[in-house]
Amino acid sequence: MVQSIIFALVALLALGFAYFQFRKVHANVMLGKDEAVTGPTGERWRNMLLVAFGQKKMFKRPIPAILHFMLYAAFVFTQIELIEIFIDGIFGVHRWFLGPLGGMYNFIISTIELLSILAFVATVIFLVRRNVLFIPRFHKPEMQGWPKLDANLILVFELILLACIFTMNGTDVVLQDMDPDHYRPTNFAVSGFLGPVIFGGLEASTLYTLERVGWWGHIIMVFVFLNYLPKSKHLHILLAFPNTWYARLKPRGEMINMPEVMNEVKSMMGLGDPNAPEPDMNAALPEFGADDVTEMSWIDVLGAYSCTECGRCTAVCPANITGKKLSPRKIVMNVRDRAEEIGEKIRSGNQEFAPDKEAALSRTNFDDGRNLWDYITREEIHACTTCNACVEACPVLINPLEMINKMRRHEILTEAQGPADWMPLFNSIENQQRAWSVGTSRTAWTEG
Repeated sequence: MVQSIIFALVALLALGFAYFQFRKVHANVMLGKDEAVTGPTGERWRNMLLVAFGQKKMFKRPIPAILHFMLYAAFVFTQIELIEIFIDGIFGVHRWFLGPLGGMYNFIISTIELLSILAFVATVIFLVRRNVLFIPRFHKPEMQGWPKLDANLILVFELILLACIFTMNGTDVVLQDMDPDHYRPTNFAVSGFLGPVIFGGLEASTLYTLERVGWWGHIIMVFVFLNYLPKSKHLHILLAFPNTWYARLKPRGEMINMPEVMNEVKSMMGLGDPNAPEPDMNAALPEFGADDVTEMSWIDVLGAYSCTECGRCTAVCPANITGKKLSPRKIVMNVRDRAEEIGEKIRSGNQEFAPDKEAALSRTNFDDGRNLWDYITREEIHACTTCNACVEACPVLINPLEMINKMRRHEILTEAQGPADWMPLFNSIENQQRAWSVGTSRTAWTEG
């Protein structure tokens, strides 16, 4: 009874704190502007099932894909044992599923153990790949500091979790001969062999302590992992599913039009809506593109939080390959970091960041004197060739190009700035409706 009460309190605290953190992530994603979700629902479900659940795009690189699938499969199947731990912890029972499932229970736990062995192998290999082998995409400037530590921490957590699972199951197997009334007989594929080898010969009190250490260690690591996710790139474990569902369905290379520009061009060409009201000449000019997270779409911000930081986008970026500063992964990470910064400042309630001191601090009433240009240099944005290689490479359908284009549009159309060799082109198109600045009239060739 005491253990059940302690378990319930620990679970409530851990789940409550996790809920608080995930609410902050949701609020940060909603800092982005509204964007309608269009397109066939069936295709969205297909994307989610094939790309997020089925890991389809991962298999373009077979070796890391297989290793990742080992971890992924173990993670999915281990949830069965996790559910049982919750039942056992709340009701003070031991291996509750063994009763209703019978022999199937041994098959399920044996499958989890075999997958856990594969996960252990994959985890060790991933640690070696990140810290011993020099794989360029893991050693880019944006991966120094916290991103590198984050990637290693989760792998260490995985090793601790696996150690707890086998300690719990292995000691359980040995205790079955000592206390068969409580530790009912099982036939686990791995622990049935390793348990007596590693834990055989220990006293019952020691075995009981180790079994509880494994049991509590397992669930505590799960709670730690759950509360660690909102601050980690491993949030993609959860957000990959909504991100692939909400991903834009437009063809590669098709850019999103800006209604303000599109309607103006239609009006100039006589294609506008004749019944549309006359524009207010005194109205403030619209902001084109985006220079901050609040001008991005919420779909862009969701993508930033779904980023796995795998670097596949940067590895195929022709600008990055040729030595330019642009790294699509860094752009996405910067959008996420800026969303975190804005979210924390808004939640602080500090009216110092509110342009309108009479109104509440919010995404529309916020200005801290900073924006995305404090994270991303113009040189990075200018280097993009808009080839869509990064979009094609992303295993969870993030679109770094959309973020880059919105920042470019703000620079060119709102700030009237840009690289010196770009501006004559834009000025000529604006003033003469053609790319090349030529002195003669565009229609001169038709005269005479």
